[in-house]
Amino acid sequence: MRSRIIHIIRFSFLVFAWTLSAMVGSAQDNTNPYYFEGEEVVFVFDVRSYAKALLGENALKVDFADLGIYEVAITGEFNNWNKKGWKMTKRDEFTYELRKRIQDFNDAFPLDFRYIINERLIADVEGQVTDPRQFQDDFLKDVYKVDLSVIKIVEDGNVEFLLNEHYSANEVILTGSFNGWNEQELKMNKVPEGWRLSAELPPGRYEYKFIVDGEWMHDPVNKEKVKNEHETFNSVLYVTLPVAFNLKGYQDANEVFLAGSFNNWHEKKTQMSRSGNGWTVTVPLFGGKQTYKFIIDGKWITDPANPIVEDDGHGNKNSVRFVY
Repeated sequence: MRSRIIHIIRFSFLVFAWTLSAMVGSAQDNTNPYYFEGEEVVFVFDVRSYAKALLGENALKVDFADLGIYEVAITGEFNNWNKKGWKMTKRDEFTYELRKRIQDFNDAFPLDFRYIINERLIADVEGQVTDPRQFQDDFLKDVYKVDLSVIKIVEDGNVEFLLNEHYSANEVILTGSFNGWNEQELKMNKVPEGWRLSAELPPGRYEYKFIVDGEWMHDPVNKEKVKNEHETFNSVLYVTLPVAFNLKGYQDANEVFLAGSFNNWHEKKTQMSRSGNGWTVTVPLFGGKQTYKFIIDGKWITDPANPIVEDDGHGNKNSVRFVY
């Protein structure tokens, strides 16, 4: 049984340039489904890319008006996969645009979303392709030049997948959100204790399963699991990265704490240590967006060295940091 929908347009990829200058600079690139500009996430849908995915090289011979596109929206975890989605604004003859504040997104970056064209999902939630033409993961690979896989197979990587026993199996495949749930790509190696695969993964939260001779199963030794749409379970893997937070100055302070989305904004959980010119602490974090503040002798402040902030919805500002 498949643990996730494969035949959908998935926008799960890493955006590596998180500095403010890179965010502004990327605003001129319409080949990416979204980019960052100041405190906004800007989504772009290009009709020409849509036509190319449908028709290949024949797209150049098509009058784009004949495609009959009158409305484009996006839906994803950020709006609870709303059937109406967030509607995009037609910017010119070929492109639609949607601007949202960074604070509108509770799920981690990179974002996973689908387009809704003319009030119809390109692929519905059961995985039935509503447009009979070719809409699969190749859309991203061919049009946006995006590799859906973020996993690299290397010995002595930062993660190891092990399925004990199953000695009589002919083949065991590892699949998950880290490779678009590809069913053939990651073949595990047979070892004395069962089946093994070592890999390198960027920080983040991942779901995965094993495919044993065609049968899907979650990791029986991993207690972290979530129920999927098939009423079975996906195993959950958390990969963290040590991230240093530094606060310059405030050397007269008695104590400084770091609070944020990663520790449930606990005021006393993450204490910072004095450094040569201020305070520092290193925290293991998942990939994606993290919001935080420093607490200096009870006073909450944003990071004076970080220009990226967002409103928390209650009139307060929080610093924003992206981990990748």
